[in-house]
Amino acid sequence: MAVPIAVLDCDLLLYGRGHRTLDRFKLDDVTDEYLVSTYGFPRQFIYYLVDLLGASLSRPTQRSRAISPETQILAALGFYTSGSFQTRMGDAIGISQASMSRCVANVTEALVERAPQFIHFPEDEAAVQSLKDDFYGLAGMPGVLGVVDCTHVAIKAPNAEDLSYVNRKGLHSLNCLMVCDARGVLLSAETHWPGSLPDCTVLQQAALTSQFESELHKDGWLLGDSSFFLQTWLMTPLHIPETPAEYRYNMAHSATHNVIERTFRTIRSRFRCLDGSKGTLQYSPEKSSHIILACCVLHNISLEHGLDVWSSPATGHLEQPEEDYEQMESMDSEACRIRQELLLTHFS
Repeated sequence: MAVPIAVLDCDLLLYGRGHRTLDRFKLDDVTDEYLVSTYGFPRQFIYYLVDLLGASLSRPTQRSRAISPETQILAALGFYTSGSFQTRMGDAIGISQASMSRCVANVTEALVERAPQFIHFPEDEAAVQSLKDDFYGLAGMPGVLGVVDCTHVAIKAPNAEDLSYVNRKGLHSLNCLMVCDARGVLLSAETHWPGSLPDCTVLQQAALTSQFESELHKDGWLLGDSSFFLQTWLMTPLHIPETPAEYRYNMAHSATHNVIERTFRTIRSRFRCLDGSKGTLQYSPEKSSHIILACCVLHNISLEHGLDVWSSPATGHLEQPEEDYEQMESMDSEACRIRQELLLTHFS
């Protein structure tokens, strides 16, 4: 007697004896409009992901009726962009809610494996100069290699009720440190920091700081807001500007740094699983961190494919916790000298 699809084992569906696949849904059978409205992306973008991730999602086993890479990717995109495992979405592609969850895990890990390929600072001299030129074109701020900030993503309370994930608003979250370029392309993304850590502590402990203090970033700097300490490689605004040059510097700094806020809004708007409107990410901190990073990879790939329209602010439940900090002025005399020289040279 035939076994209904609805009761097939999830592993049986995913991996498949004889490498046969369960293909009840075909991309070519639906319109681009349907794909964008249901899964967030057009057909050619989805085909690109199938080529990129297909080998990782087609693990040979001795089981039967594997879910195809194409269907796994649709399931994951449906979750990332809607924030829920809707029964109707699983029905549309012919899999159960449990199988959808397994698909999300597989696609997430495949994207995380490729994060270094898509999220990184440019290395060759021409690309670095182009980065600076793009930032200079925004508001006249020279030497900028990226803008940095943190954003919180809500997660469920860890099983151990670890208080380190409770942020200043009393919610469990991950504090994610990111850097982007003038177009909003992410150059660095560290998504694993506990929500209780203030932004300045996250940056102090981050791999980003080690990278800038030890590598070849001596001819430029990042821009950060007043929640960070002034560094030789990190320019922050002046707390109390007094001269016209200081006002001009702060205005240029603010206009340039605003790119990262727009980038956060775009990511939350495109990937509703992160914006809090569907509740918190119902995973451990580690798995939640991977989902956030996977969305960051997809964000960069989408920009690479020309899907770069700035989105309106998302209306999620989790707002950015307001940092209750004093002005993080540096005692680093060299950092102060560099900022003062920047003021005199470019804003006086």
